[in-house]
Amino acid sequence: MFIKRFIAIFLVLLMFLSMCTLCTSALTEEEITSPSAVLIEPTTLKILYEKNPHERRACASITKVMTLLLVMEAIEEGKIAYDDVVTTSQHAKSMGGSDIWLEVGEQMTVDEMIKATAVASANDAAVALAEHLCGSESDFVALMNTRAKELGMENTVFKNCNGLDEEGHLTTAFDVALMSAELIKHEKIFEYTTIWIDTLRDGETQIVNTNKLLKSYDGITGLKTGTTGDAGSCISATAQRNSMSLVGVVLGATTGTERFKDAAALLDFGFANYEILKFDAKKSELKEIEVKNGMQKSVNVECKGITNMVVAKGSKERVEQSVKLKESIDAPVEKGQKVGTLTYTLDDEKVSVFDVVTSKEVEKMTFKAVFFELMNALVAM
Repeated sequence: MFIKRFIAIFLVLLMFLSMCTLCTSALTEEEITSPSAVLIEPTTLKILYEKNPHERRACASITKVMTLLLVMEAIEEGKIAYDDVVTTSQHAKSMGGSDIWLEVGEQMTVDEMIKATAVASANDAAVALAEHLCGSESDFVALMNTRAKELGMENTVFKNCNGLDEEGHLTTAFDVALMSAELIKHEKIFEYTTIWIDTLRDGETQIVNTNKLLKSYDGITGLKTGTTGDAGSCISATAQRNSMSLVGVVLGATTGTERFKDAAALLDFGFANYEILKFDAKKSELKEIEVKNGMQKSVNVECKGITNMVVAKGSKERVEQSVKLKESIDAPVEKGQKVGTLTYTLDDEKVSVFDVVTSKEVEKMTFKAVFFELMNALVAM
């Protein structure tokens, strides 16, 4: 009897401890001490945590995420190349703050300037890249603002390309997350943002990454830090574990230590509580659909596309799939004509919807079409 009572009490204690663990998995505002922060999954842009995500603030050198994005896009489009030679202007040399002490007329490749910008957060290198791409920093900044609007960064205005304090140069944690998610689509950037120590000028200049999480956080891949008087200490931190990537943004931290602590807490929360569920619509079993008055009685249908969904850990088994198709369609039928939907739901909430379409065209039945079909059959005999 005593043993049974002991076992019962032990099991109750285990359940209690388990419940306590689940309760502490939530991330509170008190744990994130910085005034503004957000955590997203970059392929879906799903927000996993937010604290004043749309509060407009200075962001210091996190500005360079957009600078690097435009440079990577220009390289991909063939407008510039990694081995292009960039010549330093007086304007680029004049930048203060973090830099690599470029001299007027000094030349480096685009590759080296990207490295200086991403690793050492060099303000002079960022301006040199901007001028190389657009001719002037002002024209480059106009391009930055245009691209920001395209990405849905509704609360962002850039005044320069490096993040030095300037009146009206403002963004939000959410907007920073959006441009960070876009930048890491260019996986080449990780070859720069994961560098800890490197050199420039044939080994004469050593650069050390400003992102100290590279030495302490499992799975960290970047992305950019920033510190100024107006902005405080900021970071856009990216990390990947298994098949899931995360972007954690912290703005306005009091110290660099606080910035890194908050970023790590954001990423820890995401990896501990969420996972990626990938849907491949091509693998769904879909039946033929009847065609009325067509040269064929039916047509095959298909569903294309792959999408990711972020779900709470342990909820994958509750995801359900349902197909809704028209009973029949009238000829003529075009290839790719929508005839239904494939829907995934989690706890009765829609999480992903695909169009089901016809896989080929079907001609309408006419005397002329039937005649040619018969002639072709006779020739084949």
